[in-house]
Amino acid sequence: MSQENVEVVRQTVKAVNQRDIEKVISLTDPGAELHSAIVGGAEGSVFRGHDGFRDWFAQSMASFEELTTELTEFRDVGDRVVAFGNIHARGRESGLELDSETGWVFTVRDGRVLRAEGFLSREQALEAAGLSE
Repeated sequence: MSQENVEVVRQTVKAVNQRDIEKVISLTDPGAELHSAIVGGAEGSVFRGHDGFRDWFAQSMASFEELTTELTEFRDVGDRVVAFGNIHARGRESGLELDSETGWVFTVRDGRVLRAEGFLSREQALEAAGLSE
């Protein structure tokens, strides 16, 4: 397993959980893409570049009082890291809570996240990565 790539993913998720967008930006490629399962996911939105990540972050903070991801399993797949865990969110206005399994496929290049794709199931993430259990 590429420990360097896994560490970049861990640090990126940690920065998101801490709401530290500048740290997230420092860990992402200027041309990075974010495909979020929750914020913009239903609309198929793709957040591109550092401005896109800032936009996603602003939308997330406006929509959710709480939004945390805990990734507990990592698989190295070349330049990609497939990660699994849980996501917890609480709506800012509604107070509704979401607790779901989550899967992510991160593409890492030159020590930075180039693409991050979020899913609300392990199976979807495995399928997107071309893997199976």
